[in-house]
Amino acid sequence: MERQRKLRLGARLLLLALAGGLAIPAAHGDSCTTQAQMSAAQRDDFARVARMLVSDVQNGDVQGLRDDTLPSVAANFAGIANSANALKPLIQQAGLTVEALFAFDAAQAAGSTQAAQFFCSPPGSTLTVVLNFSGLPSGKYALAIVHATGVPKPQQISVILAQTPEGQWKLAGIFSRPLMLAGRNGVWYWSQARQYAQRKQDWAAWFYYQIASFLVEPADFLSSPNVDKLNREAQQVHPQNLPSGQPVSVEINGSPFEITRVDTSAELGPLDFVIHYNPNVAQAAQLHDPVAARRQVVALMSGMLAMHPGLRDAFHGLWVYADSGNATAFALELPMNQIPGGTSGGTAGNTAGQ
Repeated sequence: MERQRKLRLGARLLLLALAGGLAIPAAHGDSCTTQAQMSAAQRDDFARVARMLVSDVQNGDVQGLRDDTLPSVAANFAGIANSANALKPLIQQAGLTVEALFAFDAAQAAGSTQAAQFFCSPPGSTLTVVLNFSGLPSGKYALAIVHATGVPKPQQISVILAQTPEGQWKLAGIFSRPLMLAGRNGVWYWSQARQYAQRKQDWAAWFYYQIASFLVEPADFLSSPNVDKLNREAQQVHPQNLPSGQPVSVEINGSPFEITRVDTSAELGPLDFVIHYNPNVAQAAQLHDPVAARRQVVALMSGMLAMHPGLRDAFHGLWVYADSGNATAFALELPMNQIPGGTSGGTAGNTAGQ
């Protein structure tokens, strides 16, 4: 009965129709027009189209969304439709605010398979936002970042617009990710990550940095000096014993546990830490007895908290999954105050819903 994983740090819906890339060296760099540099008519036009598209999602008007989509993208619309349907209940009652606008011309890219970067600097500012794309077709584009707030799970929605030969602006791609996790925004997680790093609590610091990075970036194709700084700080506390691609063996009360994955989740409201392990033959046999299974999993919880005490304050509780192939043989969630050696609750967990 494993709960659906949400890309390590929370809900994320990918509706991308353009080919978006990570920040990699580009064949060329172009400037873009920021909101402050646009005419009032340009700002109003981009904002109007972006609100209309997100309103289509709010209202469940998938056909309307498709009608307002670039024809080359609308030809393969199933992925966008499915993601729009999943996003609808999260933002249906939300208020919409266009937080930022950028316009950029990919005429030089001419459909190049190489990466293209667009450097966006407001007048008089040293802060440069960089948009990174690969395989971007030639054309004129705009990016609108829309905040959907006033709902339990506020979202930040990045809408990419493309201009048609007739001069209309149509949907070319859209991303959504949360503005907050367990009631806190990315800046708060960044601040807390620094505090855990100062106390040498690397596991807590690392996962809080990952949450912060996820929340402060509206989309993977966008980067900025602040985000780069955050990621550099995170690398300084990267734990050496994380199960990344390969299991990590830990010994708890003389018994080895093969940890296959660690994660975070706020699906139930508070922020929990998630542990997956593969039981050995003896451990698997115990899982058939509910009492013995609970004892085994609680021992693992206590042992992990003893090894990484920073997790006690950083998280509301622990989820542990004993996996058997692609199935879950046993799963248990406990708040920290019910785990021997735990505390009365996690910092982020106590703020859920705020």
